[in-house]
Amino acid sequence: MINALAQEIHENNIEKGFYEDEKNIGEMLALIHSEVSEALESDRKGKYCELDNENWTIDGKTLRGDIENEEGLNYETLFKMSVKDTFEDELADIMIRVMDLAAFKGIDLEAHVIAKIKYNKTREYKHGKKY
Repeated sequence: MINALAQEIHENNIEKGFYEDEKNIGEMLALIHSEVSEALESDRKGKYCELDNENWTIDGKTLRGDIENEEGLNYETLFKMSVKDTFEDELADIMIRVMDLAAFKGIDLEAHVIAKIKYNKTREYKHGKKY
């Protein structure tokens, strides 16, 4: 599933023009880092959202994000009102950038995540570190 999502993300980024110029791995990693910094700022500001299977709660009302709803708000408007720039949104951006990079480099990210999880299970408490 991870690889399929990574490929979908990568194909969308190509379609949206992000691969018209030669890619620089350092720049791609720096952009991942920038999303981590944005997540930190969202947490510091307490910007979190309530999102459950693309339904948003706004002012106590739950609105579906997959259709034009009774409030006349489309998906883009709903997203900007309740999800954009939240901690969860920034974590998603981190994952999207990581997955795009993996697909660009032809990395089987799913296999590497599974291998790392298995390896981490063999490691000592806190991996032998203070924190």
